[in-house]
Amino acid sequence: MEIQLICQGHPLWEKTMAFARGSSWSAGPFLANMMEKNAFRDWERVAVATDGEQPAGYCVFAEKDELPEEYGFSPFIGFVYVDEKYRGRRISEQMIHEVVQYAGTLGFRKVYLMSGEHGLYEKYGFEKIGEYRTIFGTTDQLFYKNTGEAEA
Repeated sequence: MEIQLICQGHPLWEKTMAFARGSSWSAGPFLANMMEKNAFRDWERVAVATDGEQPAGYCVFAEKDELPEEYGFSPFIGFVYVDEKYRGRRISEQMIHEVVQYAGTLGFRKVYLMSGEHGLYEKYGFEKIGEYRTIFGTTDQLFYKNTGEAEA
């Protein structure tokens, strides 16, 4: 399994967009539309796990996620998805690890993640901050992880 951080123009961009659009998760087509419109800042990335040439999972590293802007947390890992036939191989952990390392190279000291999953992201070294109301009117948990980047 190979993990790559991609942006528009990368050879895997179109294939990852098609994979997201056809994924079993309802957020996949939303991500595919974002990719089609290239609705990303120049430093934001889509992490894609590939089995040979075939995408097996993805996640996004972006400035914002589902929190209202007044909270001011940034940047986020979002859209974490692994295809059913690849689950149980710690692929999401590998993608998240790559994103956290990348965030550190950009100077970010923390990375945030919103999730309704209980007990999953703590295994990856994330700490729960609390529960927050989202822009969708739901409540999710907010987690953070230090990137290892030293404070200036």
